[in-house]
This record gives sequence, structure tokens and C-alpha cells, in this order.
Amino acid sequence: MRVTVWNENAHETRGDADVLAHYPDGIHAAIAAGLTAHLPDAEIGTATLQEPEHGLPESVLADTDVLLWWGHIAHGEVADEVVERVYRHVQAGMGLLVLHSGHYSKIFQKLLGSTASLLWRNAAERELVWTIDHTHPITQGVPDPIVIPRQEMYGEPFDIPVPDELLFVSSFSGGEVFRSGVTYRRGLGRIFYFSPGDQEYPVYHQTEIQQVLANGVRWAAPTQPRRNQIAIHKPDQGWFGA
Repeated sequence: MRVTVWNENAHETRGDADVLAHYPDGIHAAIAAGLTAHLPDAEIGTATLQEPEHGLPESVLADTDVLLWWGHIAHGEVADEVVERVYRHVQAGMGLLVLHSGHYSKIFQKLLGSTASLLWRNAAERELVWTIDHTHPITQGVPDPIVIPRQEMYGEPFDIPVPDELLFVSSFSGGEVFRSGVTYRRGLGRIFYFSPGDQEYPVYHQTEIQQVLANGVRWAAPTQPRRNQIAIHKPDQGWFGA
């Protein structure tokens, strides 16, 4: 299984001391290290916004079974042609995990057809991540609840379509609740959104969070050969997926 962890890498390249204190090699490196610990047989690579084509040229995406997407303050800097490329690969069967503030990413909004807006408050509050479906592959081996000592609050309303599956709901010490783990299918691709993981807190170093992401990667991995779902019309031949 081939996995690519994408990170906008903006806080890190701007020298944000709070972020670098927890993620000195970048959030992408921490996520990749956690996946490696739980998926020893997977090939795990990383890519960032600052690389040519944001590190996601056609050759990389064609060789990626599951893509993880982390973004926060640089959504607008992601080139539309790269978004279209990722969109096409998800439709064709590549798995996608969208993490934390990646809910505002162009690719997540395009795939869901909504703003994915929500309420938030950053006050270093405790988050409890409660498992809703104990039978789902993504929730296996995960404690209930997962306790995150300090985290940014995400709250409802969360402007997303009704999920195919609701796996996790979070509660915060301020009283808010949030649909923190949901799945979708778009074309042949599987999508898992998981909210815990703010840049200011060491959430991605927690073993329980790493387990969820590893389970999500396994679940989202393609189960059949990819097939482009974008129809190309040939007047003399009808249409086909290229």
C-alpha cells in the first residue's frame, strides 16, 4: 500500500514557534511517522505546498493508494489544476483522508459540494472523541473515548452533506459537540474526515490518534483497479472514461 501525506507546511516554513515545538520536522513528518509505526508494510511518502506542483504531480498521484491532506492557513494558495488532479484520482478510486482544518480545503469542498464551515474556539480545551459505530473498520482497537487533553474546539453546525457513516462524535469541556469522524464515497473513492489534530497541540503524537489514521488508511485504500469516472465524449464513439 502506497500512502502520501500532504501538508501545506505553512506554519513550519514561517517559523511558528508553537508549531515547531511540537512538530520540528513538520506536521507531515509526524503523521508519516505515526503511520509507519502502525502500518509497517506500507510505503509512506510526504509532499508539501512549496514543492513543484505542490508535490502532487500526476506521477505521484497515480502511484498513491491513499492521500492524507492537512491544511490550515494556505488553502487559497493551492493551485486549481492540482485540486482538479486530486479530484479526478479520488473519483477513480484513490482514498482520501482529510484532517482537521482541511475541511476548508478546496478539494474537500469540491468533493462534498458544500462550504464545510463550522464553529470553532481555540482555548486549549479537553476533547473527548466518542465512538459511534464500534463495528466499523476505522474504529477497531480505538479506546472509547479518546481523551485529548488540549485541543481547538470544533462545534456544530458543520456544513457538510449527511455523511455516509458517522463514526466519531466529539464533546468539549465548553459543552459543544461535533461530528469529528465521518465518511463519504465519491465515484470509486473513499473519503474519511477526522477533525482532531490542531497545529498548536501535539495531537498527532498520540498513539490513539495514530491508530485511527492507520485504520482510516486501510479502509480508504482501493479495493479494485482505478477507472477514471470523468466522461470524455467522442462524437463517433460515444463516451468513455479515459
